[in-house]
Amino acid sequence: MDIYFKSRKLQTALESPADCRKLYGMEMAKKITLRMAALRAAATLADFWPPKTGPERCHKLTADLAGTFSMDVKQPYRLLFVPLDLPPGPLPVDERELWQLIRAIEIVGIEDTHG
Repeated sequence: MDIYFKSRKLQTALESPADCRKLYGMEMAKKITLRMAALRAAATLADFWPPKTGPERCHKLTADLAGTFSMDVKQPYRLLFVPLDLPPGPLPVDERELWQLIRAIEIVGIEDTHG
């Protein structure tokens, strides 16, 4: 999967082990590293199907964050990203088909979406 970042600062924070540990702490930095590796290894978002399973618990968000996807890092924090390559026009009704179309994402942050 192609991974992009909302900002250079966020990219550095998530890809530099030293910066990641400094900003998020050792335990969370380990989880972030695991999630980033899983995303890089995935061909499409469908590799994390079905939603809310496995250690990643990847799923689509609703309400204010509609269109954003979430992946567990360390309770209560989530890695948030948006798809970049959805085709124009109507999207598939079948959620799994939609996930199979997502081959590029933009990471927009790490936050507590329930707080």
